[in-house]
Amino acid sequence: MSSGGSSTTAILAALGANAGITLAKFVGAVLTGSSSMLAEAMHSLADTANEALLLLGKRRAAHPPDAVHQFGYGRNRYFYSFVVALVLFTMGSLFAIDEGITKIRRPEELSSPVVAIAILLIAMVLETFSLLTARRESQPLKGRGSWWQFIRTSRNPELPVVLLEDSGALVGLAFAFTGVGLTVLTGDARWDGVGTLAIGILLGVIAVVLIVEMKSLLIGEGATPEEDRAIRSNLVDDTHFDQVIHLRTEYLAPDELLIAAKVAVRPGLTIDDVATAIDAAEARVRAAVPAAGVMYLEPDLYRPDHS
Repeated sequence: MSSGGSSTTAILAALGANAGITLAKFVGAVLTGSSSMLAEAMHSLADTANEALLLLGKRRAAHPPDAVHQFGYGRNRYFYSFVVALVLFTMGSLFAIDEGITKIRRPEELSSPVVAIAILLIAMVLETFSLLTARRESQPLKGRGSWWQFIRTSRNPELPVVLLEDSGALVGLAFAFTGVGLTVLTGDARWDGVGTLAIGILLGVIAVVLIVEMKSLLIGEGATPEEDRAIRSNLVDDTHFDQVIHLRTEYLAPDELLIAAKVAVRPGLTIDDVATAIDAAEARVRAAVPAAGVMYLEPDLYRPDHS
C-alpha cells in the first residue's frame, strides 16, 4: 500500500473516532461541569477538525500540474499539516491552559463524576483503536527504526500527525481521568483544574513538535540518508558513469522526489551511448527509490577541481 493510501486509512479511522468522542465529551462536560472534560472535548474537537484538514490537503495535493505550479500541488499536504499543528496549539493547548488556570483559581464542584469517568473510559477505547490503526498503517514506512525516528524523518506528513494526536489524546485522557478521580477522592475540585492544565501543556508540546517538523517539510527536505545512498549507487554503473559529481534532491510531495545530478561520463562515449546510459540510470534509481519522480541528469567530465 502506498503512503497515500496508508495515511488516508489512518485519517479516516481517527476522524470517525474523534467525531464520536467529541460529542460524548461535550455532553459529559455539560452534565458534570468538569473542566478536564471540557478541555478534552475541545482537544477532540481540534483533532476532528485536523483530520478534516488533512483530508482536504490530500485532495488539494491531487490537483494536476499547471503553468503556474509546474511541479504539481503535492506540497498542499505539508501546508495543511502545518495548519493542523497551529490549530492544535491554539484551539487545544491555549484553551486548556487557560481553562486549567481558571479552575485552579476558582474551583467548581463536579456533578455526576461517574458519567465523566465512564465517558473517559469509552474515549480511551476509541482512541486506542485509532492509534492502533495509525501504527498498523505506518509500520511499512517506519521500517526497523523507532517510532520517534519515524516521526522525525518521515516525509509523509499525515501519519506522524495522527500518531502524535492519538498518543497525546490517550495521555490527555489519563490526565483527565486522574484529575476527575482525585477530585472525587479528595473533594478538592482544584485537581480537575490541574488535570486540565496538564492536558494543555501536553498539547502544547505536541503542537510545537509538529510545527517544527511540518515547517521543515514545507520549506523542502531532501532524500533520507538511505535514499541518498541508493540514488548514488544506482547512478553509477562502472561502464558509462564513473561517479556522481553533484547530487541535489527535494521532496515535492510525500510520494514524489525531485532528483538533479551531475554524473561523470567515461571519455569516448557517443551521444547515443550517453542517452541510453541516462535512461538506464533513471530506471535503476526509480526501481531502488520508488518515490523518485522528476529526474534531471547532466553528463560531464570529472575534474578534481570541479565546482
